[in-house]
Amino acid sequence: MVSLDYLVQFVREDAPFGDATSDAVIFDVSCHAIIRAEQAGIIAGIEEAAMLFTHFGVQVKACVTDGDRVNRGDTLLSLSGTAKKILLVERTALNILGRMSGIATQTKKMGDIVNAVDTRCRVAGTRKTSPGFRALDKKAIILGGGDPHRYSLSDGILIKDNHLALVSLPEAIHSARKTTAYKKVEVEVETVTDALVAAKAGADIIMLDNMSTEQIQKTITALKHEGLRDKVEIELSGGIDEETIKRYAALGADVISLGALTHSVRNFSVNLAINP
Repeated sequence: MVSLDYLVQFVREDAPFGDATSDAVIFDVSCHAIIRAEQAGIIAGIEEAAMLFTHFGVQVKACVTDGDRVNRGDTLLSLSGTAKKILLVERTALNILGRMSGIATQTKKMGDIVNAVDTRCRVAGTRKTSPGFRALDKKAIILGGGDPHRYSLSDGILIKDNHLALVSLPEAIHSARKTTAYKKVEVEVETVTDALVAAKAGADIIMLDNMSTEQIQKTITALKHEGLRDKVEIELSGGIDEETIKRYAALGADVISLGALTHSVRNFSVNLAINP
């Protein structure tokens, strides 16, 4: 769970000197408000929205739980308190609910497509998140049934092309192995040859990046032929979308990672209506 201070900074960003409109045109009256879903999907951000409203003195009743599937028109949160406080938090709470639910809904959709083909294969996120919002982006992926992947550069070793521009593939893997016995070593490759080199050098995970389905099939076949397939996890990434993911899921990989889950989120529509 993220901290309250982390969430409150979003309200401070939206109202650094107060809510000029509400302060100018309404009295500080008590009211009731409802937040509803305007579409069907997986809801996420309920906990965070409730924390914010509660912090600002609004009474909150959560009508659903994070990770629930909701339908259009379903009530998500019921609010009671002063109108100015509800309006102060409104846009921040709706932004959090909208972004997180959009990520969770798309993750669930992609996961369902993959699992219909291969129940062993998992859908994962990437570090292509919105700056400052990563903790919530990653939580939304989990709520949608996906794997969050690395949270930061600090908690996993992923050797990429720009590392390999400076050091050879075997040397990079051996150096990573010497550094830690607790973190898995993942390597990004783009050819069958490099995949074999990475597996023989001791990589735990091989990311087949921006490969066609034909190239991936050749790579997995080559790893099997060398007796290496069962010694590594295979991750597919790069250019995979809703139209193509079913084909990639049929190739026998362990993970499919998708930057699109977080870098191009389709906002989930929610609204807040006040009843005086």
